[in-house]
Amino acid sequence: MDIDAAILDLDGTLIDTLGDFVAALNLMLTDLAAPGMARARVDRAMVGRWVGKGSEHLIHCVLNHVLAIGSSGQAAIDSEATLARAWDSYQGHYGVINGQYAMVFPGAEGGLRALRRRGLPLACLTNKPTAHARALLQAKGLDGFFGHVFGGDAFERKKPDPLPLRKTCEALGTAPARTLMIGDSSNDAQAARAAGCPVVLVTYGYNHDEPVHAVDADGFVDSLAELERVVGA
Repeated sequence: MDIDAAILDLDGTLIDTLGDFVAALNLMLTDLAAPGMARARVDRAMVGRWVGKGSEHLIHCVLNHVLAIGSSGQAAIDSEATLARAWDSYQGHYGVINGQYAMVFPGAEGGLRALRRRGLPLACLTNKPTAHARALLQAKGLDGFFGHVFGGDAFERKKPDPLPLRKTCEALGTAPARTLMIGDSSNDAQAARAAGCPVVLVTYGYNHDEPVHAVDADGFVDSLAELERVVGA
């Protein structure tokens, strides 16, 4: 690909963060302590289906799951007060846990080095809060690769809306058509297509429990180490 810059997703693309999500969400459920809720738990398979569209979406999915398995606390869960408590609890626990149960995917650092050898400016664009994204990248030693890090709270809308990609291209000073989006899901691909960016997806990420090869993308890689071939670094 003839590109001038690259934008990379974080969760499911660079770092396997499902363990962090599971731990924080289960602590949140215990904190809420609505009837039946404290006994409910989520696991990696569930969270892998729900993650990728921001913390609000993730929390709503978890609470809906609790209702689906028979919680008698529906009135409390549906209240704004409970949603606010859930948000505060989850963000608090995640801030402490962030990175403890996460692992950099094999090949991720090699792929970043390949992009840097090509001289490409890099940005990380994720739907998780910016503060959590920055802290996680720093904890895993990847922060030095990125000139910009934007989270789901950085712009008015989140992926799959194209606005975050367009704004990130502006920050990079590159045209969308020459800025490669690298992600793991239909969220990333839809945003890239709408923004006019080429897009490559990894095959090992969290694509909402759907086959990633069915997503409209320009290519797929089994490891970010393959980016050396994609960009000719």
